[in-house]
Amino acid sequence: MKRSRKIFLAAALILCGLLALAAVALMWSARGAVPVLNYHQVEPKDGNPLTLWPEQFEAQMAYLKEEGYTPVTIDEMMDACETGAPLPKKPVVITFDDGYDDNYIYAYPILKKYGFKATVFLIYDFTDTYPGYLTWQQIAEMKESGLIRFESHTMTHANLSKLTSADELRHEITDSQRLLSEKVGNEMRYIAYPGGAVNPQIEEITRSSGYRGGFTVHYGLSTPAKGPYQMDRIPIFGANMHTMSRFKLRLKYAPLIAPFEDFRLWLRAKGFAGLAAVLPIP
Repeated sequence: MKRSRKIFLAAALILCGLLALAAVALMWSARGAVPVLNYHQVEPKDGNPLTLWPEQFEAQMAYLKEEGYTPVTIDEMMDACETGAPLPKKPVVITFDDGYDDNYIYAYPILKKYGFKATVFLIYDFTDTYPGYLTWQQIAEMKESGLIRFESHTMTHANLSKLTSADELRHEITDSQRLLSEKVGNEMRYIAYPGGAVNPQIEEITRSSGYRGGFTVHYGLSTPAKGPYQMDRIPIFGANMHTMSRFKLRLKYAPLIAPFEDFRLWLRAKGFAGLAAVLPIP
């Protein structure tokens, strides 16, 4: 019995050691990677999984300031990856998808308060058309501040992986690049794929349309290894379930948490949604 217990303890220690080594390896592999935070809506509303409350967003921005993080532009991040251009000690990229008007009403004043740069990905056909989305006048004001840059989130927010023709893809990717560039007044260099869907055809059309890079919603850090057209981000939304502790864990330990999120997605794809739902992932 004692021998069995010793064997069990030895095996447990070895397993813990291997897990610790794996954790160190994951964190080391992500050295130099920049966390790209992915927000959607910031408004005082319950029940929307894409929403963060204004007080939560302000607390997160205050935390970034206190901890010495410096928000940088996507271009600055890309220059560092491609040419070795210097970055601040603790860089971070702040992004918003869809172009909701609450980005102007609630998030923008907070970003101005802290002097933080951010990027908003716009859906061309929704902008200044549907209630709840940014107007061109609001976009012009935010751009004039020098803090906010605008990029493409396609023409209609279609799931690109489900489009059946190259013409449809070019409409969503290429036309949005051209039309948004004309309307906003600067070239669209980046695209956020709706739902994060990307495949080789989407990537090639994105590249040939003149974009410098593309973002998914895959949980992780943006690293040069995956290439500039499949860059990861860290989702930051969830309203009442999104605590400050969860934000800190996602920001600091994304390389460790990302594999577990991949496993949860794999479980869902294989029909084990119930098991995936109970995995304790921040």
